[in-house]
Amino acid sequence: MSYHGRISRANGTRVKRALGVQAALEWAFRIEKAQLELPAPKGSTDEAWGFGLEYVLLQRAALGCKIDGGRHKMGGYTHEDAEVIAATVAGMPDCLGGKRMAIRVAELARAGLTPDWMPGAVPRCVPVEVKRNQHGERATTVVVGTERVLRRGKWRTVEVLACPVTYSPHPQQIEAARRTYTDWWQALGWVRDGLVAGGMLREVEVTAAMPNGRPWK
Repeated sequence: MSYHGRISRANGTRVKRALGVQAALEWAFRIEKAQLELPAPKGSTDEAWGFGLEYVLLQRAALGCKIDGGRHKMGGYTHEDAEVIAATVAGMPDCLGGKRMAIRVAELARAGLTPDWMPGAVPRCVPVEVKRNQHGERATTVVVGTERVLRRGKWRTVEVLACPVTYSPHPQQIEAARRTYTDWWQALGWVRDGLVAGGMLREVEVTAAMPNGRPWK
Protein backbone atom coordinates (compact mmCIF):
# COMPACT_ATOMS: atom_id res chain seq x y z
CA MET A 1 0.00 0.00 0.00
CA SER A 2 1.31 3.46 -0.86
CA TYR A 3 1.44 6.13 1.84
CA HIS A 4 2.67 8.94 -0.40
CA GLY A 5 -0.54 10.02 -2.09
CA ARG A 6 -1.70 13.59 -1.61
CA ILE A 7 -4.98 14.42 0.04
CA SER A 8 -7.50 14.94 -2.72
CA ARG A 9 -10.59 17.13 -2.76
CA ALA A 10 -14.00 16.29 -4.16
CA ASN A 11 -16.32 19.29 -4.74
CA GLY A 12 -14.12 21.31 -2.39
CA THR A 13 -14.37 18.74 0.40
CA ARG A 14 -11.22 17.24 1.82
CA VAL A 15 -11.01 13.49 1.23
CA LYS A 16 -9.14 11.59 3.91
CA ARG A 17 -6.74 8.76 3.23
CA ALA A 18 -8.18 5.50 4.58
CA LEU A 19 -5.49 3.36 6.21
CA GLY A 20 -5.59 0.32 8.44
CA VAL A 21 -3.85 0.84 11.76
CA GLN A 22 -0.66 -0.97 10.72
CA ALA A 23 -0.41 1.09 7.52
CA ALA A 24 -1.12 4.27 9.52
CA LEU A 25 1.66 3.43 11.97
CA GLU A 26 4.11 2.74 9.16
CA TRP A 27 3.15 6.03 7.49
CA ALA A 28 3.67 7.96 10.73
CA PHE A 29 6.94 6.39 11.83
CA ARG A 30 8.50 5.26 8.54
CA ILE A 31 7.42 7.94 6.08
CA GLU A 32 6.82 10.97 8.30
CA LYS A 33 9.63 10.04 10.72
CA ALA A 34 7.46 10.75 13.76
CA GLN A 35 9.30 10.43 17.05
CA LEU A 36 8.02 8.38 19.96
CA GLU A 37 8.26 10.64 22.99
CA LEU A 38 7.33 8.76 26.13
CA PRO A 39 5.90 10.34 29.28
CA ALA A 40 8.44 11.43 31.86
CA PRO A 41 9.00 9.09 34.82
CA LYS A 42 7.10 9.97 37.96
CA GLY A 43 8.79 12.78 39.83
CA SER A 44 10.85 13.86 36.80
CA THR A 45 11.01 17.55 35.90
CA ASP A 46 13.09 17.07 32.76
CA GLU A 47 11.22 18.71 29.88
CA ALA A 48 13.34 16.80 27.37
CA TRP A 49 11.02 13.83 27.74
CA GLY A 50 8.65 15.58 25.32
CA PHE A 51 4.90 15.33 25.25
CA GLY A 52 2.05 12.88 25.03
CA LEU A 53 -1.44 13.02 23.61
CA GLU A 54 -2.43 15.59 26.24
CA TYR A 55 0.08 18.04 24.77
CA VAL A 56 -1.43 17.70 21.31
CA LEU A 57 -4.91 18.28 22.70
CA LEU A 58 -3.84 21.39 24.61
CA GLN A 59 -2.06 22.82 21.57
CA ARG A 60 -5.11 22.41 19.38
CA ALA A 61 -7.45 23.75 22.04
CA ALA A 62 -5.25 26.82 22.52
CA LEU A 63 -5.09 27.54 18.80
CA GLY A 64 -8.70 26.72 18.14
CA CYS A 65 -7.87 25.75 14.61
CA LYS A 66 -5.75 23.44 12.50
CA ILE A 67 -2.04 23.49 13.22
CA ASP A 68 -0.13 24.29 10.03
CA GLY A 69 2.35 21.46 9.79
CA GLY A 70 3.97 19.43 12.49
CA ARG A 71 7.19 19.90 14.37
CA HIS A 72 10.46 20.31 12.54
CA LYS A 73 12.29 17.22 11.37
CA MET A 74 15.33 16.69 9.18
CA GLY A 75 14.41 17.76 5.67
CA GLY A 76 10.91 19.03 6.43
CA TYR A 77 8.07 18.81 8.92
CA THR A 78 6.36 15.88 10.54
CA HIS A 79 2.70 15.77 9.57
CA GLU A 80 0.49 16.65 12.51
CA ASP A 81 -1.55 13.45 12.07
CA ALA A 82 1.68 11.47 12.37
CA GLU A 83 2.39 13.27 15.64
CA VAL A 84 -1.06 12.36 16.94
CA ILE A 85 -0.47 8.72 16.03
CA ALA A 86 2.93 8.74 17.77
CA ALA A 87 1.48 10.43 20.84
CA THR A 88 -1.28 7.82 20.99
CA VAL A 89 1.26 5.00 20.86
CA ALA A 90 3.24 6.70 23.64
CA GLY A 91 0.19 6.41 25.90
CA MET A 92 0.15 2.59 25.72
CA PRO A 93 -1.36 1.33 29.01
CA ASP A 94 0.65 -0.89 31.32
CA CYS A 95 -1.84 -3.75 30.87
CA LEU A 96 -0.72 -3.96 27.23
CA GLY A 97 2.98 -3.59 27.90
CA GLY A 98 3.32 0.14 28.59
CA LYS A 99 6.44 1.94 27.38
CA ARG A 100 8.16 -1.27 26.30
CA MET A 101 5.29 -2.18 23.99
CA ALA A 102 5.05 1.40 22.71
CA ILE A 103 8.71 1.25 21.70
CA ARG A 104 8.21 -2.16 20.10
CA VAL A 105 5.20 -0.97 18.07
CA ALA A 106 7.10 2.11 16.87
CA GLU A 107 10.27 0.17 15.98
CA LEU A 108 8.37 -2.42 13.96
CA ALA A 109 6.37 0.26 12.15
CA ARG A 110 9.54 2.21 11.36
CA ALA A 111 11.08 -0.94 9.88
CA GLY A 112 7.88 -1.98 8.09
CA LEU A 113 7.86 -5.33 9.89
CA THR A 114 5.59 -7.52 11.95
CA PRO A 115 6.79 -9.66 14.88
CA ASP A 116 8.37 -12.98 13.88
CA TRP A 117 5.80 -15.60 14.80
CA MET A 118 8.03 -18.40 13.46
CA PRO A 119 5.94 -19.34 10.39
CA GLY A 120 6.22 -22.97 9.45
CA ALA A 121 8.07 -23.87 12.64
CA VAL A 122 7.49 -27.49 13.71
CA PRO A 123 9.32 -29.08 16.67
CA ARG A 124 11.62 -31.87 15.47
CA CYS A 125 13.44 -34.45 17.55
CA VAL A 126 17.18 -34.01 16.96
CA PRO A 127 20.38 -35.17 18.69
CA VAL A 128 21.70 -32.82 21.34
CA GLU A 129 25.17 -33.03 19.79
CA VAL A 130 26.54 -34.30 16.49
CA LYS A 131 30.17 -35.21 15.83
CA ARG A 132 31.64 -34.82 12.36
CA ASN A 133 34.66 -36.59 10.88
CA GLN A 134 35.87 -37.86 7.53
CA HIS A 135 33.22 -40.56 7.62
CA GLY A 136 30.34 -38.14 8.03
CA GLU A 137 28.10 -37.18 10.93
CA ARG A 138 27.30 -39.26 13.98
CA ALA A 139 25.06 -38.46 16.91
CA THR A 140 26.94 -38.28 20.20
CA THR A 141 26.10 -41.07 22.64
CA VAL A 142 26.50 -41.31 26.39
CA VAL A 143 26.73 -44.27 28.75
CA VAL A 144 23.52 -44.69 30.70
CA GLY A 145 24.26 -48.00 32.39
CA THR A 146 25.78 -51.47 32.09
CA GLU A 147 24.41 -54.92 31.40
CA ARG A 148 25.72 -58.44 31.86
CA VAL A 149 25.43 -60.47 28.67
CA LEU A 150 26.40 -64.04 27.80
CA ARG A 151 28.68 -64.10 24.81
CA ARG A 152 30.41 -67.23 23.52
CA GLY A 153 29.81 -68.98 26.79
CA LYS A 154 31.19 -66.18 28.92
CA TRP A 155 29.45 -63.45 30.89
CA ARG A 156 30.64 -60.00 29.91
CA THR A 157 29.80 -56.48 31.10
CA VAL A 158 28.83 -54.12 28.30
CA GLU A 159 27.96 -50.46 28.31
CA VAL A 160 24.44 -49.35 27.45
CA LEU A 161 24.58 -46.30 25.19
CA ALA A 162 21.90 -43.74 24.47
CA CYS A 163 21.63 -40.70 22.21
CA PRO A 164 20.43 -37.60 24.09
CA VAL A 165 17.82 -35.75 22.04
CA THR A 166 15.99 -32.47 22.19
CA TYR A 167 13.31 -30.67 20.22
CA SER A 168 14.28 -27.88 17.84
CA PRO A 169 12.75 -25.40 17.73
CA HIS A 170 11.44 -26.08 21.19
CA PRO A 171 7.65 -25.87 21.51
CA GLN A 172 8.09 -23.20 24.19
CA GLN A 173 10.06 -21.05 21.72
CA ILE A 174 7.25 -21.24 19.19
CA GLU A 175 4.66 -20.53 21.86
CA ALA A 176 6.62 -17.50 23.12
CA ALA A 177 7.02 -16.09 19.60
CA ARG A 178 3.31 -16.38 18.92
CA ARG A 179 2.40 -14.94 22.31
CA THR A 180 4.62 -11.93 21.48
CA TYR A 181 2.80 -11.54 18.16
CA THR A 182 -0.58 -11.68 19.93
CA ASP A 183 0.52 -9.02 22.44
CA TRP A 184 1.58 -6.75 19.54
CA TRP A 185 -1.71 -7.39 17.73
CA GLN A 186 -3.70 -6.45 20.83
CA ALA A 187 -1.62 -3.27 21.20
CA LEU A 188 -2.44 -2.33 17.60
CA GLY A 189 -6.13 -2.85 18.35
CA TRP A 190 -5.87 -0.45 21.27
CA VAL A 191 -4.13 2.17 19.11
CA ARG A 192 -6.75 1.76 16.37
CA ASP A 193 -9.65 2.16 18.79
CA GLY A 194 -8.02 5.17 20.41
CA LEU A 195 -7.44 6.95 17.12
CA VAL A 196 -10.98 6.25 15.92
CA ALA A 197 -12.58 7.32 19.20
CA GLY A 198 -10.35 10.39 19.55
CA GLY A 199 -11.34 11.81 16.16
CA MET A 200 -8.21 13.97 16.11
CA LEU A 201 -6.83 12.92 12.72
CA ARG A 202 -7.51 15.52 10.07
CA GLU A 203 -6.22 13.97 6.87
CA VAL A 204 -6.04 10.26 7.70
CA GLU A 205 -8.94 7.95 8.47
CA VAL A 206 -8.04 4.82 10.40
CA THR A 207 -10.21 1.93 9.27
CA ALA A 208 -11.22 -1.21 11.15
CA ALA A 209 -8.68 -3.30 9.20
CA MET A 210 -6.26 -5.27 11.37
CA PRO A 211 -3.42 -7.71 10.64
CA ASN A 212 -4.31 -11.39 10.89
CA GLY A 213 -4.71 -12.15 14.58
CA ARG A 214 -3.61 -15.78 14.27
CA PRO A 215 -1.65 -16.19 11.03
CA TRP A 216 -0.34 -19.60 12.10
CA LYS A 217 -3.87 -21.06 12.01
